[in-house]
Amino acid sequence: MTKKILIVDDEQNIVISLEFLMKREGFEVLVANDGDEAVRCIRAEQPDLVLLDVMMPKKSGFEVCQEIKADPKTQATCILMLTAKGRDTEVAKGLALGADAYMTKPFSTRELVARVRSLLGMEA
Repeated sequence: MTKKILIVDDEQNIVISLEFLMKREGFEVLVANDGDEAVRCIRAEQPDLVLLDVMMPKKSGFEVCQEIKADPKTQATCILMLTAKGRDTEVAKGLALGADAYMTKPFSTRELVARVRSLLGMEA
């Protein structure tokens, strides 16, 4: 069965490259451009994994993560925070709010694909 990935980022060039990469790897891809849209999409579509940016309009990635992990219907959703915010305090905050993994931009596409496959319990 095809795994479903939601890409949440407000920068179109990042969305386009991530969408291309994930589709090339055989995933079904959904896109949200702000925090509110992300929460609605997670609730409606129940993706297997969310690639979540931190700095976004309407709701930050931290707020989205906290809201999704607090809801029993969506708390099992796997979240990989993907952000330019890479200080130890931000990484710790993301993980404390329930993110399953945290990667900083810029990132290696090979490393990202390996991390996504690992989080989804797939062979690398």
